[in-house]
This record gives sequence, C-alpha cells and structure tokens, in this order.
Amino acid sequence: MRRIVSLALLAVALVVVVVHSRRDDGASAALGEARVVRVVDGDTIRVLLHGREERVRYIGIDTPESVEPGTPVQCFAERASAANAALVAGRRVRLVADVESRDRFGRLLAYVYREPDDAFVNAALVRDGYARTLTIPPNVAHAGQLAGLARAAREAGRGLWSACAIQ
Repeated sequence: MRRIVSLALLAVALVVVVVHSRRDDGASAALGEARVVRVVDGDTIRVLLHGREERVRYIGIDTPESVEPGTPVQCFAERASAANAALVAGRRVRLVADVESRDRFGRLLAYVYREPDDAFVNAALVRDGYARTLTIPPNVAHAGQLAGLARAAREAGRGLWSACAIQ
C-alpha cells in the first residue's frame, strides 16, 4: 500500500512539473535582473546576467537592420538603435521570458523592463515608431498589446511609419 501511495505522489509531482515547465497558458517567467553592457541594435542588447554576458533579443518586435552581415543599413535603423540606447544603455533591466527562452541563434528571448521605473522597453519602441511587431508563436504573451501600439503608431505616422516605405 505504501508503495502505491509513493508511486501516486511521484506521478502527481511529475504532472505538476511538466505542466509548469510548458507554460502553455502564456505565463511569463522572470529571467532576472541584469545590467546592459552594450546595445547591439534596436532590438538586441548584451547584458550581464547572473555573472555571465548574454545576448538578448527582444520578444515581439523587430527594428530595421543596422548590423546584419551582407545587408545594407535599413531606413530608420540607426534611429531605432539610438532610441534603444537612450532607454537602456548602461541601465539595470528586468528580463522576462515567454514560452521559449532562447532562439535558434542561442540568444535569450525576453520582454525587457527598465529599472527602477519598470518601463516596458519592447512596448516603448513600438509605441514611438522605432519597431514593428514580430509575433513568433508560442511567444505571444504581449502580442495583442504590441499590435495595438503598432497600429496607433502607424496611424499617427510616428517614427519609421512616416520615414520609410513600409508595406
């Protein structure tokens, strides 16, 4: 009888671990606080996180390319990179993951919040017209919010929406 109870408890524990590790409900998980050591471009930074330098790609947004090998600098890329630097360069940030924590290039994927005011950096870049949305399931926790901000920026002609020929 004791063995059956032990197996049942083990099974329940396993189910709980699997359910929570999948995070299919869109819940986000804190990666931790970090210090920005370099702004790579408009949607990528390098941070010191838990004693390691990590490359972080912002979830849900895409800015024009300024550092893509073999690609010319795109319209508004330098301004997007400068806007990102103004928001986070040298600052402390809080990184929050969605369902997937890394992309195929090994970069951390994160929603980035500037400390101490908790400004949502991904959203600020979209709101001010420095970024478009880029929704890649299953990382969709803020897709609706970012889409609304992009729509408003486009309608108001903010940033890249008036400066560049965008479809």
